[in-house]
Amino acid sequence: MDTVKKKDIRALTKEQLREFFVNNGDKAFRGNQVYEWLWQKAAHSFEAMTNISKETRDMLESNFVINHIKVDVMQRSNDGTIKNAVRLHDDLIVESVLIPTKTRTTACVSSQVGCSLDCKFCATSRLKRMRNLNPDEIYDQVVAIDNESRLYFNRPLSNIVFMGMGEPLMNYNNVLKAIDKITSPEGLGMSPKRIVVSTSGVPKMIRKMADDEVKFKLAVSLHSAVDEIRTSIMPFNANFTLVDLRESLQYWYSKTKSRITYEYVVWKGINDSQSDVNALVDFCKFAPSKVNLIEYNPIDDGEFQQASNEAIDMYVNTLENHNIAVTVRRSRGKDIDAACGQLANKS
Repeated sequence: MDTVKKKDIRALTKEQLREFFVNNGDKAFRGNQVYEWLWQKAAHSFEAMTNISKETRDMLESNFVINHIKVDVMQRSNDGTIKNAVRLHDDLIVESVLIPTKTRTTACVSSQVGCSLDCKFCATSRLKRMRNLNPDEIYDQVVAIDNESRLYFNRPLSNIVFMGMGEPLMNYNNVLKAIDKITSPEGLGMSPKRIVVSTSGVPKMIRKMADDEVKFKLAVSLHSAVDEIRTSIMPFNANFTLVDLRESLQYWYSKTKSRITYEYVVWKGINDSQSDVNALVDFCKFAPSKVNLIEYNPIDDGEFQQASNEAIDMYVNTLENHNIAVTVRRSRGKDIDAACGQLANKS
C-alpha cells in the first residue's frame, strides 16, 4: 500500500522540486540535479542518481515513485519496423512503433490507452478508452524508441508522430506537456518541426492549438470530404462536421501559416469514385496542403478493403492536376500488426 501514498516525482515542475529540497533542509540546486536525472538522463530509479548522496536518494525513495514504463514485448518486422508493447505502472498496455527508412527513424507514439473516438476501420477504436497517458508516459515511449534507434540503426531518433493509440487532442494538456519536455534542452532537445500531431479532427482543439501558437506540425485523418461518407466510417463526424473542421483548419492556417497534411485511406466501394476525389480537392483549396494516401491495413472483418491501383492513380492524378502535393505511403510493419490502424495490443 506504501506506493499509493508516494507522489509521482515526474508530476513536479523543476521549481517544485527545488522547493521540496529547501523545505527539507537541503540546497535548491539539488532539485536541478534530480530534474536532470529524471528528464535528460531518463533515470528509472533514484539509485541511478549517482551524484546524489545515499541519504538523499533514500529520502526521495521514501517520498516519491518514478512511474516509468517497461517495454514488455518488442517485435521486429521483416522490414525493420519495431513494435513495443509498453506496460504502464498500473499494468495497462499501449503500443508504440519505430519506423526506419534510409534517412530517418520515426517514433509513432500513443497518447491514450484505447481511444475516445469510434472510427470503424481502426483496431484501436475497438478498445474502450481506459485513461489518458501522463506526460512522462508519452515521454518514456520516445526515450525507449530513441534507445532502439541508436542500438539497431546506429542513429538517434529523428522524427515523432502522434499516430499511435488514442486521439491526441482528447488528451491535449498532457500531450503538450510531453512535447514541451521532448523539445526542451533540459529534456531530449528535439526540434518541434520534427513532430507531427495527427488528429481525427476536433475543431475546438485545433483552434486552441492555433491560439497556443504550437510549433509542431498538424496532420488530419480525413478519409472523406463528403459528410455522409465520413460519418458512416467515422461516426463522431456527426458532431464534428466537415464544415466545422474546415473552419478550424482555416483558423489554424491563418495563425500558423503551417501547411496541413491530410491522412487519407482509399477503400473499395466507399470513397474510390471521381466525385470523392473532387470533394477532396475542394476541401483542400483554402490552404497549402499535402495529401498522404495510405495503404489500408485490414483488421479482420472484410468490411473495408483496399481500393484498386486504378482508384489510387485517379486520386494522384487529380490532386496533382490541381497542384496539391500527394504521396502514396506504403505500410510498414504489417506482419507484426504495427501498421496504421492495427494497434490493438495483439502481441
